[in-house]
Amino acid sequence: MKYVTKYLLIVSVLFIGFYFSSCQTNKKSGDKPYVVMLSVDGFRWDYSDKVETPNLDYIAKIGVKAKSLRPCFPSKTFPNHYSMATGLYPDNHGIVGNSFYAPDLDAYYAIRDRDAVENGDFYGGEPIWTTAEKQGVISGSYFWVGSEAPCQDIRPTYWKRYDHDFPFEQRIDSVIYWLKLPEAKRPHLIMWYMHEPDAIGHSYGPDSDTVKYVIHYLDSLIGVFMTKVNTLPYKDKINIIVTSDHGMATIKRSKTVILKEIIQEKWFDKIEGGSPVFNFEFNEEYRDTALAVLKSIKELKVWEHGKLPERLHYGTNPRTLDLIVVADSSYNVVWKERRAQDGGNHGFDNFNTDMHAIFYAYGPAFKENYSQPTFNNIDLYPLIANILDLKPAKVDGKLEHVNGMLK
Repeated sequence: MKYVTKYLLIVSVLFIGFYFSSCQTNKKSGDKPYVVMLSVDGFRWDYSDKVETPNLDYIAKIGVKAKSLRPCFPSKTFPNHYSMATGLYPDNHGIVGNSFYAPDLDAYYAIRDRDAVENGDFYGGEPIWTTAEKQGVISGSYFWVGSEAPCQDIRPTYWKRYDHDFPFEQRIDSVIYWLKLPEAKRPHLIMWYMHEPDAIGHSYGPDSDTVKYVIHYLDSLIGVFMTKVNTLPYKDKINIIVTSDHGMATIKRSKTVILKEIIQEKWFDKIEGGSPVFNFEFNEEYRDTALAVLKSIKELKVWEHGKLPERLHYGTNPRTLDLIVVADSSYNVVWKERRAQDGGNHGFDNFNTDMHAIFYAYGPAFKENYSQPTFNNIDLYPLIANILDLKPAKVDGKLEHVNGMLK
C-alpha cells in the first residue's frame, strides 16, 4: 500500500508541475488579456437615446452599458481625460483646467502650448500606461491627454503627438496595426481618442440635427472598429471600452455674464480659465471688493480656495488659485462680450446630468447584457488595472464601484 501511495504522490507532483508549467507557457504565448479604450469627446450619456446607434446598442447587448459616467469637476476635457488615466481627482493630479497657472512651477499650462503639454512636471499621479509599463505590459496611446509627456519619466511604448486633423478612419487603422504587431511588441493596453462630438456640440448645441448626424457617424466608425477587431485571431482576449470625458449643455448668448462689465481687471493678479469656470488670484488690495461684487451675481457660484463643497473634490490645489467661479447650468460666463455664443458648453457642476458621459464595454472580462449604475470616471483606473492584473497605484477611484460589471 505504501508503494501505491508513493506512486500517487509522485504522479500528483508531476501533474502539479506540468499544470503550472502549462500555465506559464500559456502566459508566454500571449494568453494575457487586452484592454482597448476609446474616448469620443463630449458624447453625452443620453445621445444614444436620441439617435439610432446600432453598434453601441449591440455592445450593450453583448456586454455592459452604464446609465452614465460622472466626470470630475470641472467637467472639462483635459482634467477629465487625465483623471480617467490616473484614477485621481484634478486637485490631486494637478491638471486643474484646460489652461491654468501653476504657482509651484511658476509656469502656465494651456492645451495648445506644445511645450507645456509635453512637460512632465505638470502631471502628477501615475497614469495607467505608466503602471502597465513599470510592470512589463506594453502600452499604446493615440492622443490621450498626458501620454505625450514623460510622467515619472515614462511614456507609453507607442504614443502619438496630437494631430487634430488626422482622420478618424486612419486612427482606427493605426490601432488595428498595433494589435497586429508580433506578440513581443504588441500593446496589451491601448487608449485612443476622437475629438467629436465635442467640437460640433460646442458650435451647434447638443440637441441640433448636426450633432445627431455626427453621433450616427461615430457609431458607424465604432462598428467598423469592432469588425476589424473581430478578424484578429486573439479577439476573444480583447476587452473593448467606449467612453467619454463629459457631456454637453445648451447655452444661449442671451444668458451670458460678461465679467469685464462687472469687475475690474486690476482687482486680480491672475485671471485663468474660460466659460463656465474661472480661477482668480486676488490683488490683495481689492480682495474684499472683488469677492463682494462676484458673490452678488446670482447666476454665479463663487468659492474661495479650500471652501468648495466636498463632493466637488476641487479647490485645494494651489493651481486653482484664490477664487473659483462657475456659472449656473445653461449660463455663459465670459470675460469679453465677443466670447458669448449660442451652442453648447461643458465644465459645469459634475452632478448636473447634462455633464455625464457614456460607458460601454464588452469582452472576456465583462458580463453580458449588464446595466451598470452611474459611476465616477476615476473608477476606470482600478477597473483597467484589475482586468490587466496590474498592481495599482494609490488612487481616488474604487474597484468596488465597478466590479459588479465584471465576470
